Amino acid sequence: MMHRIKRIAFGLLSPETIRSLARVRVVSSDLYDADGYPVEGGVMDPRLGVIDPGLHCRTCGGGIGECNGHFGYLELAKPVINVLYTKTIYQLLKYTCRSCNRILIVPPDGSEEKKLAATVPSKCPHCNKPQKKISFVKPYTYYEDKTELDPLTIRERFEKIPDKDLKRISFRGGRPECLILTLFPIPPVTMRPSITLEGGERSEDDLTHKLVDIVRINQSLKENIDIGAPEFILNDLWELVQYHISTYFDNELTGVPLARHRSGRPLKGLIQRLKAKEGRIRGNLLGKRVNFSSRTVISPDPRLSINKVGVPVMVAEELTIPENVTSDNEKYIKELFKQNRVNYVVRPDGRRIKVTENNKKDVLEAIGPEWVVERQLMDGDIVLFNRQPSLHRMSIMAHRVKVMPYKTFRINPSVCPPYNADFDGDEMNLHALQNEEARTEAAYLMEVHRNIISPKFGGPVIGLDLDQISGVYLLTHPDTVLSREEASQLFADAGIDIDLPDKDAIAGKEIVSLLLPDNINIEFKANCCKNCDECDKDNCPHDGWVSIKNGKVLKGRIDAAAIGAMKGKLINKLIRMSDPETVRVFIDTLGRIGTAFIMRRGFSLGTSDLDLSPEVDNRIKKEIEKAEQESNDLIEQFNSGELKILPGMTPKESLEAQILNALASGVSRVSDIVTENMPYNDIKVMYESGAKGSVVNTSQMAAVVGQETILGKRIKRGYLNRTLPHIWPGDLSPASRGFVRVGFKHGLNPFELFWNIMNGREGLMDKSLRTRKSGYMQRRLVNALQDLKVYDDASVRNSAGQIIQFIAGEDGIDPSKSEWGTVRWKEHI
Repeated sequence: MMHRIKRIAFGLLSPETIRSLARVRVVSSDLYDADGYPVEGGVMDPRLGVIDPGLHCRTCGGGIGECNGHFGYLELAKPVINVLYTKTIYQLLKYTCRSCNRILIVPPDGSEEKKLAATVPSKCPHCNKPQKKISFVKPYTYYEDKTELDPLTIRERFEKIPDKDLKRISFRGGRPECLILTLFPIPPVTMRPSITLEGGERSEDDLTHKLVDIVRINQSLKENIDIGAPEFILNDLWELVQYHISTYFDNELTGVPLARHRSGRPLKGLIQRLKAKEGRIRGNLLGKRVNFSSRTVISPDPRLSINKVGVPVMVAEELTIPENVTSDNEKYIKELFKQNRVNYVVRPDGRRIKVTENNKKDVLEAIGPEWVVERQLMDGDIVLFNRQPSLHRMSIMAHRVKVMPYKTFRINPSVCPPYNADFDGDEMNLHALQNEEARTEAAYLMEVHRNIISPKFGGPVIGLDLDQISGVYLLTHPDTVLSREEASQLFADAGIDIDLPDKDAIAGKEIVSLLLPDNINIEFKANCCKNCDECDKDNCPHDGWVSIKNGKVLKGRIDAAAIGAMKGKLINKLIRMSDPETVRVFIDTLGRIGTAFIMRRGFSLGTSDLDLSPEVDNRIKKEIEKAEQESNDLIEQFNSGELKILPGMTPKESLEAQILNALASGVSRVSDIVTENMPYNDIKVMYESGAKGSVVNTSQMAAVVGQETILGKRIKRGYLNRTLPHIWPGDLSPASRGFVRVGFKHGLNPFELFWNIMNGREGLMDKSLRTRKSGYMQRRLVNALQDLKVYDDASVRNSAGQIIQFIAGEDGIDPSKSEWGTVRWKEHI
């Protein structure tokens, strides 16, 4: 029977409510007797619930899992302050008359206006008696002028406050005297279970340790009151009870020493249980550890399909998937038993049985419809694959299992960008789905090839990478021509079965064309395009204009601009024109062809690839000297007051900006010289194709590193008026402020190395701080926007139905259905 919750009310537990909820009055600080049984009247009393299998609750008769536990209570010898409400108690004390115990409301009577005086009145508006100053000293001490108010006095004052006054100041959820505890609730043992260690010794929960302390000191206080002990002893014990109850609630109070375990570890109070990342809310409710999951290191396998994941045999044998036994699949189930692929069976009554060599035969005979078989993972099973931090939707996608030897998960390198994964020790999580609905949903919504287009920018987030791009780039070089046998061997190496054209020589472009659908037509600039002043398109001398007609690559080289992640125009076009399966096959086969070709050709680099002729080296040196001379001229102009001041800048700032500009221009000219004069080699292949690196990287290795910067400016911090003790005070020259005039290949002098390390350290710090900052920002945004939803009318509304945006994203376009954020509808007419 379904019920609708009408309302939830939060309030303070009154002593009467605590007593009515409780089933046990706790009087003893002992936990167990000599035989190891829980002591009656102790904080582990059997009437408080059960935590041991086989036992039944003495209150409700339920077993473990059936009985939720029952409360007990402890009568406190003297009242104590509830440390969670110290501010509320302080406010009430300040605004309560010490004579008539009315709230100091202005106006006093006859008005429904709920208004406390902005400052505490010096006289009560009800009885006209003068008031004393109330002060609060953390964590839980109150003073009236210089007299300490004990909890008993405070409770007596609160008891006399009329209900009508409380109503007028909107004090809801109970009476204020409930803020001072007289009865202490003892929580059920089910929320503080003990664990049995190897030697049979019990280890108690932190809350139980605190409760024992509370009961013991309270008992001691009661006994001392009964025997008429001196006031100072009673006050010490009273303070101790207050301390233990306060640290039970919150063991991180300001000005209170931490309550510690025997080992010295701080105990966890109730607040610590609930708050922060590992608390109940974030650690056990919003996110939790799950069964049927596995985690290990990832490694690459370019021969795997992008939507597959290589799963180690030992993982596949451990993770299970339930199969319902029916009359139609009995033969299949028996085959699983023969292959030893069944770990457990579940009987119709819900009992789970582990399948072993000894009972396999009996289980197989007994099995029938309505039984459930838990079989091991097999090839083709759909699983969820995730890499943390899960920053966007594609951080968790569905893959098909391929059981493989060894101990790492294997994935195609093309799938790294959406996961932001690499193979330097990254670990990933795999989740085996446990019902047909989840598996179907994962297959239709989460499989890799259905998530190639990013919901962030509308382009392909999956494409070829690194060696694959270099291989295809070299394969589509105008001079690459293979014999029929070589082409046949290439496809065999890539594991592709395809019919070759009936001719003796096959161009590299033709090999790529064989993998493309016949109906594709597209033209675009390749990554290797030199950006000439006037583009000759089909007649480009650098083969930088890609022209594909009817599935045939006629011109241009296929590189990162066509097939790379984040920018692949060819992959994007394929997705629009065909189904996800076709795109998956294209990425798989082209990646394997690229890898096979590059392995056949060979691909290497060494320091000799960066060698430049002596004439070129001299030209580079002259350019650097020219840039340094320009900087020195600027410094002289600054010293003589003739420097051109830039708008909005001081003379010093203008000098720095102009020096940076002069040095950057010099380094740029050197880069052009390196590009023009470096012999064609595999370093050039990498940056021209967009597989890895850039002209800047290359020129930094071969010729000049350039200006090292901190916060975008030249290095200026160090010693007084100079950056290092080896430099003249006031020296502003490039060499003294972080300019590295040689390339890495030539070797840096100690000063240059120091500048380089400073710049590197800034990069590390910046990355670390940005990650932390952006992570917290994302968390806040997710929490703020989690109830927003796009409705059928394309408006965005929150859970209350309030319109946040009239049109989702202000343009009504779903980026994952768009082409780089726009809808090119004319192309589809």
